Amino acid sequence: MTYHVTIVGGGLAGSEAALDLANRGIAVRLLEMRPQRQTPVHHTDGLAELVCSNSLKSTKPDSAAGLLKQELTALGSPLMKAAQECAVAAGGALAVDRLLFSRAITAQIEGHPLIELVREEARDVGSLASGTDALVLASGPLTSDALSSSLMGLTGRHALAFYDAAAPVVMADSIDFEKVFRQSRYEEAASGGDYLNAPFTKEEYERFVDELLGAERVIAKDFETRELFQACQPIEEIARSGRDAPRFGSLKPVGLTDPRTGRRPWAALQLRAEDACGQSYNLVGFQTNLTFPEQRRVFRMIPGLEQAEFARYGVMHRNTFIDAPRLLDARGRLRTPQAAALGVPVYVAGQLAGTEGYCEAIRSGLHVAVAVTADLQGVELPALPPETVYGALMAYATDEATADYQPMHVNFGIMRPLDPPVRNKRERYGAYAVRADAALVGYRRALEAAGLMA
Repeated sequence: MTYHVTIVGGGLAGSEAALDLANRGIAVRLLEMRPQRQTPVHHTDGLAELVCSNSLKSTKPDSAAGLLKQELTALGSPLMKAAQECAVAAGGALAVDRLLFSRAITAQIEGHPLIELVREEARDVGSLASGTDALVLASGPLTSDALSSSLMGLTGRHALAFYDAAAPVVMADSIDFEKVFRQSRYEEAASGGDYLNAPFTKEEYERFVDELLGAERVIAKDFETRELFQACQPIEEIARSGRDAPRFGSLKPVGLTDPRTGRRPWAALQLRAEDACGQSYNLVGFQTNLTFPEQRRVFRMIPGLEQAEFARYGVMHRNTFIDAPRLLDARGRLRTPQAAALGVPVYVAGQLAGTEGYCEAIRSGLHVAVAVTADLQGVELPALPPETVYGALMAYATDEATADYQPMHVNFGIMRPLDPPVRNKRERYGAYAVRADAALVGYRRALEAAGLMA
């Protein structure tokens, strides 16, 4: 029996899913709206076009990005193989000739006997589900207005976002706990609380605001600013409206007592745990449009964050994505009643699912392809190990306890803690890598036993 799967979007996730499924003998209909309808950021009509940097980040085996590449290679990712074949010199990173990479993927898809490439805009989810055995939505951060409107029928209006306004996240072990204190507002400091607080003196605050106002910002395109800044003000724009404005907003000190002085600080940043194990912390209310190097420089002026290691920098840009913790299961499948009513399983992959980054999008497409194959063939899908970097990302993205969800890269801040803990950072990252490698070997064997390795 030949199964038929419809995929929307010819980016990294959609292209990976299409090739992986077709290589498994499953017929694919891949819809890509370019060149019929262009986006503000694409320059060609090629599939898997890299629209920003040509770097796929680090290849170091003891980095989260490097471990993700090892996962993709071990699981036979077609796009990772093409990236390695199109690589250009980039030191310890994997970078590609973006034009050659896109051409290689486009040629593979156009030449595959089981893939039908359709150049038209997908507008209605209901019609897409008709006549297919499964539907994969991988339309990316610039999903068209028509498809977004239709998708709202499956997710609900408030579970579909149209922009990223994410505050930075720092690793817990890079915070100076001699300078910050734990307390929720209007609670006794000694009783603890849900937040860490970084207290400013007046002089520290004034120096911080000076640098914040002078810092280099990302140049926003018109399509990014139409609705973005109406909904959420960057911290630097708040400061631009008045030097004391942050003290009445994100940096307000009311209800807090610095145990070192016994008084309310002049200003205070609150940090909230980003994961259940408290390995990373979110800078509450610090949405920003500063460049990444400037975030690192300026935000390290915050007391207690002088040596901060960033698990995620703040971003503000157009980015359509769903509230994955409320909507997706571990397979990447929509679990709403509206989706079930379509009569075919609906999966979401790539940035639309809330994964951030090139290799994360590729891995998302591969994961969904494996899940679709298992579901169509009635095979039990092996559980994705949370000890792997992508397994940790999926666990985070599909955990209903994950509040205020924002797209995330793979990083060690969302990994399960080591038992026993390892204090030295280099040794800890090496231990994460050893544990991840072992989990990946077991996962691959489980896929092979289930007949799910392409």
